[in-house]
Amino acid sequence: MANFSKPPVPRFSVDVYQNEFLPEGGREVNAVVTVTRTGGTAGPGSAAPHDPGRGPGAAVVIMVDCSGSMDYPATKLRGAREATAAAIAALRDGVRFAVVAGTHLAREVYPRGGGLAVADERTRADATEALRSLTAGGGTAIGTWLRLADALLATADVPIRHGILLTDGRNEHEAPEALREALDACAGRFTCDARGVGTDWEVKEVTGIASALLGSADIVADPAGLSADFTRMMGAAMGKGVADVALRLWTPVGAEVAFVKQVAPNVEELTARRTEAGTRLGDYQTGSWGDESRDFHVCVRVPSAGVGQEMLAARVSLVVPLPDGAVETLAQGLVRAVWTDDMAASTSINPQVAHYTGQAELADVIQQGLDARKAGDLGGATAKLGRAVQLASASGNEDTSKLLAKVVDVVDAAAGTVRLKAKVAEADEMTLETRSTKTVRVKK
Repeated sequence: MANFSKPPVPRFSVDVYQNEFLPEGGREVNAVVTVTRTGGTAGPGSAAPHDPGRGPGAAVVIMVDCSGSMDYPATKLRGAREATAAAIAALRDGVRFAVVAGTHLAREVYPRGGGLAVADERTRADATEALRSLTAGGGTAIGTWLRLADALLATADVPIRHGILLTDGRNEHEAPEALREALDACAGRFTCDARGVGTDWEVKEVTGIASALLGSADIVADPAGLSADFTRMMGAAMGKGVADVALRLWTPVGAEVAFVKQVAPNVEELTARRTEAGTRLGDYQTGSWGDESRDFHVCVRVPSAGVGQEMLAARVSLVVPLPDGAVETLAQGLVRAVWTDDMAASTSINPQVAHYTGQAELADVIQQGLDARKAGDLGGATAKLGRAVQLASASGNEDTSKLLAKVVDVVDAAAGTVRLKAKVAEADEMTLETRSTKTVRVKK
């Protein structure tokens, strides 16, 4: 008799790390909230996440830059074709998908007809064959690519909608407002990973696309690395099992949210993305989740109080929308405030809060240092990048330390003493800028 085991059930957990003690009259409460999702992620070759009555649970559109610059050198377009083929090969059976060629216009390469194909052995082969038609020519208008991807993804009644976008140049053939409007229109409708190949693209443009659409951004300086990167991206997309997850924050009367940031695996400012969800409730969208863990830094200002008093400063919940307009709460954690006259207790900084405060500063000073260097402010660049070296060394962020060492000569890491290198490879500077927000987890 066949043994049919039940698939694992996805679960979310919330852990709150804080020093809840405040001095008399103190108002600012800081906490690091660790959210972890486990179980329910389908492995390679297994069926896509399924919601009864709705069909397979994921749809993906791959957007490939085919502007004229992709022919210089020719390895860029060849690498893009190979990478897209590798991503298609990683699609699970049943997942809806399409391929879009992007220039100053957007064109559906496969399956054509304004819809999505359903992944199986035949459609994967047909899509790979269709990539032969990709040729370079024309300009770059990324907003048109995103709008076509949105229209295609909207044809699929699935919870997980995802885009993968590759570009090699600046968005020169549409106004900046057009891209901004496209991002605003697509936000919340699908997530998108963005990649820049070579060194002729604009870092802030690509990272801005990924940030707005709750995806990842990275540089692939050598086109030969595209296939491996696309395979990893598609594998991560196939592992997503829960969509439209929001971090919901409740605060009491008189309290205000100072900021909300994602601080691991990368720094992402969420404060301005708040949407009101009811009386003293605010939602911060976090996108789709696979089996993973993320950390968030929450800072709340509460009404001041006297010694011996305590209050609930915030309730942090993970929620997902239900078809009837309500929400389901997946997990919950509490942030507390307790006023004390014990100076040792009230001045102690929680290790997690201290660590991620430093990681957020690290991301900021790298950006400021690189901007100063580009502006010719060598003194300011040296000071900021020296502070970055100091923070990266102190927190054990070895990857960032290695990237910084390609831009500055490190004299004393602990003191933050550095000298700017006279010559820096453009790819090294762009890699540091693109990956500046990546953090290391606190050692618990």
